[in-house]
Amino acid sequence: MIRNSHRGQITLRSALCLTALVAVIGCRTVGSDEPDRPPQRDAHSALGLVVPSEDGTGFVHSDSGERFFVWGFNYDHDHEGRLIEDYWRDEWAVVVEDFHEMKALGANTVRIHLQFGRFVKAPGELDRAALGQLECLMTLAEEVGLYIDLTGLGCYHKQDIPRWYDALDEAARWDQQALFWEGVARIRARSPALFCYDLMNEPILPGKNETETDWLAGAFDGKYFVQRIALDLAGRTRPEVAGAWVEKLVAAIGRHDQRHMVTVGVIPWAYTFPGAKPLFYSDAVGAGLDFAAVHFYPERGKVDKALEALAVYDVGKPLIVEEMFPLKCSSEEMDEFIDRASHRADGFISFYWGRTPADYAVGTSGLAGAVIKSWLEYLHLKGGEIVRERSHRQ
Repeated sequence: MIRNSHRGQITLRSALCLTALVAVIGCRTVGSDEPDRPPQRDAHSALGLVVPSEDGTGFVHSDSGERFFVWGFNYDHDHEGRLIEDYWRDEWAVVVEDFHEMKALGANTVRIHLQFGRFVKAPGELDRAALGQLECLMTLAEEVGLYIDLTGLGCYHKQDIPRWYDALDEAARWDQQALFWEGVARIRARSPALFCYDLMNEPILPGKNETETDWLAGAFDGKYFVQRIALDLAGRTRPEVAGAWVEKLVAAIGRHDQRHMVTVGVIPWAYTFPGAKPLFYSDAVGAGLDFAAVHFYPERGKVDKALEALAVYDVGKPLIVEEMFPLKCSSEEMDEFIDRASHRADGFISFYWGRTPADYAVGTSGLAGAVIKSWLEYLHLKGGEIVRERSHRQ
């Protein structure tokens, strides 16, 4: 039964979703026995390898040299707060429809978030069924024509974190993180839908003279989006720790995939602390990262400050705003930020939580729903305009 039938009629988009579902329904269990199977590229897909331009000023298609501008959504959870792994097996039709809806809203890229605990069952043991479901998702992206920003190592829900994982010391924890990325890269190294690997969402380090006891920082709306990669610097500098971590995980991916880009989505500390320098995109740390990815939620009346902070991450590599939403400012100020940042940024990724503007229009989600509805409509219109303009800029 198709989701959103409560609308009173089956829309054309829903019918298309059913067609796509028929094409990929077998994916629900694919991958457990043959993880190295080459993906089947849809004959009508325009997807292909995207790489940084030679001059570092943006992204290009490797075969044609044409510019590519990122525009899309974080598909991090649904409107009930469930992460994708909570429903992508039993409610596959929901995922199929959501991908078609994001495409219809003008997206060319979708950022998905994968939790460590759903992919590593025990020390040294990958969950092959989860990897198979990821393969299914990537096949769907190929069918629909969407690139995937594949963000991993999430610990968003504490209840999903294996106890053995949190009990590991730093070196052993990094070994398991490398195992995660090696397993993912082995599955998806040849997918035309893969845009990049994002090593971790918003990693942080302890202070110089601090010893932490929890790998996770504070929660936001019940989820832990910020994660430490070390609990104690132990006499090392922050660049030394961050550089060793990036090098280890990039090497793990590189054992199976040296074609696709790698990045780290970071908190823009230069916005919080004016004058701060980028850690993960410094020369000492970021040599193995192909582009900069920062997360911006400008505050009301502080668009200029946000733009000044964004400039700090313009380090001679492509730059995308990997998260954005009018969380702390008006939609008009967010639009101003996008307009004024577009000469510097090579893409913007906002959020989609499983409901279209039409869903919010008929729902009873109040003021918050009205804001999201208006924002999604804005993104649809803005995306077509900015992608056309930037994709043709030389």
